Amino acid sequence: MNFGAFDLNLLRVFDALMRERSVTRAGEQIGLSQPAVSQALNRLRGLLDDQLFVRRGPEMAPTPKAEELAPTIRDALGRLEQAIAGDRRFDPATAQRTYTLIGADFVSLLVMPPLYARIAAQAPGVRLRLVDTALGEVERLLQEDAVDLAIEAPLETPEWVSREPVFRSPFAIVAAAGHPDLRDVAPGASVPLEVFCALPHAIRSVDGSMSGWVDEALARAGRERRVTLALPHFAGVALAVAQSRLIAALPIQFARAAAGPLGLVLYEPPVVTGAPEIALYWHSRHDRNPAHAWLRDHVRAVLAGY
Repeated sequence: MNFGAFDLNLLRVFDALMRERSVTRAGEQIGLSQPAVSQALNRLRGLLDDQLFVRRGPEMAPTPKAEELAPTIRDALGRLEQAIAGDRRFDPATAQRTYTLIGADFVSLLVMPPLYARIAAQAPGVRLRLVDTALGEVERLLQEDAVDLAIEAPLETPEWVSREPVFRSPFAIVAAAGHPDLRDVAPGASVPLEVFCALPHAIRSVDGSMSGWVDEALARAGRERRVTLALPHFAGVALAVAQSRLIAALPIQFARAAAGPLGLVLYEPPVVTGAPEIALYWHSRHDRNPAHAWLRDHVRAVLAGY
């Protein structure tokens, strides 16, 4: 292959397909029609002598060759974008792009609505989307630029991931109003340890595990609780608590938001559980990118109240 005659625009198509796993969505990302993306993919297949992407259900799944090429191509494109953009001013009023964030349903319910309202007022051409934490490993998604920004509890990340703490999220214990085993406990008071350990608990668990921060705290005190329900979303946990004798430990910001609509009562945990530090995570290649900095500013402003 004569690299001097290689059309570098094909790499943009490859990168969009890696991120979107869809010919249609890839085209939307880079402003090409579906036939144009398909034509570019066929050219790439011929040049690289590999299928690169194959149909698997509703998605275009990358081949091992594509997986091998993806990090290098994404890094090269990111560096080119940063070099060309430099410190050029970002104009939200004329921007046409999609930002992708990743986080739990906590972020979906409490962060995205006010974030969208702020951004829509300034940048009518900007689109926002949130993907669930269950989508995959945050580090890989940031490396591939499949997501622009992660809003997550503490993560172990390599040095190329930039991190900015934004707020702490202590736990509150929630129970349905009129819970028969908590009638003698005033709202806001600490649940007695014996009662806490005896009651059935619901837990938010993405991977199906039946333990978390609270269990670690109980273990330090030589105790354990009865986790009888594990669900992947905080909202599901809150709904289950509202309809049963279950209790649960939820991030206090989410617990306060759910308490009124669901008729939940908040209590203090009987042991010190700590307060996970929620942070923003992004690829350091975007540290000085004006468009990315603009997004972080808005996210930071929304989270300032938490």
